[in-house]
Amino acid sequence: MKWFEGPVLGIESSCDETSVAITVNQMVKTNVVTSQADLHRQWGGVVPEVASRAHVEAFLPALELALSESGISANKIKAIAVSNRPGLVGALSVGVTAAKALALAWNVPLVGVHHLEGHMMSPLADSPDPIPFPHACLIVSGGHTELVLVQAPGRYEVLSETMDDAAGEAFDKGARLLGLGYPGGLRIQEAAITGNPKRYRLPVAIPNDAYHFSFSGLKTAVLRLVETEGANLNVNDAAASLQAVIVEALATKVRHALDHLQIRTLTLVGGVAANVALRERLARDCDQDGVRFITPALSLCTDNAAMIALAGSLRLASGQRDDHHLEALPNAPIRSLEPFGI
Repeated sequence: MKWFEGPVLGIESSCDETSVAITVNQMVKTNVVTSQADLHRQWGGVVPEVASRAHVEAFLPALELALSESGISANKIKAIAVSNRPGLVGALSVGVTAAKALALAWNVPLVGVHHLEGHMMSPLADSPDPIPFPHACLIVSGGHTELVLVQAPGRYEVLSETMDDAAGEAFDKGARLLGLGYPGGLRIQEAAITGNPKRYRLPVAIPNDAYHFSFSGLKTAVLRLVETEGANLNVNDAAASLQAVIVEALATKVRHALDHLQIRTLTLVGGVAANVALRERLARDCDQDGVRFITPALSLCTDNAAMIALAGSLRLASGQRDDHHLEALPNAPIRSLEPFGI
């Protein structure tokens, strides 16, 4: 793989994390992430207008900290990569506007990065061993659940995707129904530690075809469980039961796809990739099947600018550039990505 020569400044603001990172080749020099979780907890989820204002307030301190931590001065930055799609359009616009201003002020090239491509490239960060291509990548987050064949950086084929809710949405909605609060995925995982995953029977949604995931029915099932059990509900057992069926649905579908396609490497990325039960289950399945399993450090699972800088560096090295007409786009499927050669 060919990386862009010189330090790349990455910017990520697609949802509720304000992040600025600096990478050189595949080495992460600094990755500053400012979370808004505490701010949005009072509403039980992300409020777009509030998120946008918080990004404005957090960006300059994050930039200053990134430059300070890396020991790389602003005049040494050679390019800027910014997440410009998909996400909350107001939140994305803050990062895109900042990236345009810095590119103009520092007279360096600019490239827009697809948020999910950033996630797919996150396992490359500081990796001592080359990651083989092609490989399968499971993207699991609050808004996305997709199994992607990564032929090479910039060449992707969606193998399976959710036909309704994403796995992260099932965690978030389940946590809200169980009264566990926000962020849902973390709260479910914490409650599940002391819970019995076999206490409550929840449906494992595995569509018959090979191309879809489905998690919408879990919300209804958890709602009925809460209504039926009432004050007798054991929240920890319910959380463990919910986590278990989400992990089972993901692992079963992925294992079938890997076996069918004879793919020998799997990467796991996205916010839900931080879930310990999912990581352990996929690692165990892959070990049994002779498949190499790779997932980034926990700090690179949630939204972060290091992954944006890595993906941007590869696109910059291929000659891709964006001008100051770069837009923030709320919707952009992986299929919309332009391929590039490495």
